[in-house]
Amino acid sequence: MELNAYCDASAFEDLATEWNDLLRRAPINHIFYTWEWQKTWWDAYQPGELLILTCRAGDELLGIAPLFITGSSGERSAQIIGCVDVTDYLDFIVDAAHLQSVYAAFADYLAANRDRIDLLDLCNIPYESPTRELLPDLLADRGFRPAVEQQEVCPIIELPGNWRGYLSLLDKKQRHEIRRKIRRAHGSDKAIDWYIVNGCHNLEEEVAHFVRLMAASDKEKEEFLRNCNNLRFFEKIVPLLHERGWLQMNFLTVDDARAAAYINFVYGDRVMVYNSGLDHRDFSDLSPGIVLMAYNIRHAIEQGFQYYDFLRGNEAYKYRMGGRDTLVMNIRAF
Repeated sequence: MELNAYCDASAFEDLATEWNDLLRRAPINHIFYTWEWQKTWWDAYQPGELLILTCRAGDELLGIAPLFITGSSGERSAQIIGCVDVTDYLDFIVDAAHLQSVYAAFADYLAANRDRIDLLDLCNIPYESPTRELLPDLLADRGFRPAVEQQEVCPIIELPGNWRGYLSLLDKKQRHEIRRKIRRAHGSDKAIDWYIVNGCHNLEEEVAHFVRLMAASDKEKEEFLRNCNNLRFFEKIVPLLHERGWLQMNFLTVDDARAAAYINFVYGDRVMVYNSGLDHRDFSDLSPGIVLMAYNIRHAIEQGFQYYDFLRGNEAYKYRMGGRDTLVMNIRAF
């Protein structure tokens, strides 16, 4: 087993042809682990010193620990690239057939470099990840004091085979509310429609419309977009994921005016609700956000996806729409 440590961004180019192939062999494969996401995040934020660890057996890449180190002497923490705000799941990327040996090699490296790292702080780890299951004990065996705590929840709908089956998952009141909102929208004197952005649209223009609606949604999103790094990341990741076929940007229109929007990721077996925009001022009586989400869920069912993932956060609407909690964890080791 050969372990290498990359300390500059040339690592992304060196690993470009192998990264996603390894990810396809890993136990968990989320869009946030892809080469595209990780490189774009690093290019936008660069919050510390890059430290990407790789593990190989001969020429075969078996593991990537995509880390960075931040902080000053005595408070230097190693975190996963993407931590924490704009990325919902994070992890090491390890070949499922070599979990124990690769995690042991990573733990050996971290133990041998205690002079560089005062704290290992791994955020957004899915509960079912082998990182949670294996790494804490391996670190403890090497003198660390690990702690594993629940960080947040990601509500998810396990999608049935049809729309009727989905509605049956909801309680009677919410089932009635969704049907009522859809009927009211279509029973109004306004023309209601929705569309998914595709090759027939001007992506740059559609992104600008989305950003406008996102900023109009609430003060927190407006403030988020004022941060130059956040805006740069957003404007780079959207066209890249669209090019890969992993992005679903969609709008609900009222008399041809865009009233609500979602950016979803379509990756693997799930649709992930990443961000939204909503015009509260003119169309709130038509509940455009909920109506569009209902269309999105029905479309996901029709396309054969298994999960509709609301990602991190316990906002009430996620549970009203049928979400059930899954956990994301934080692993800290001193």
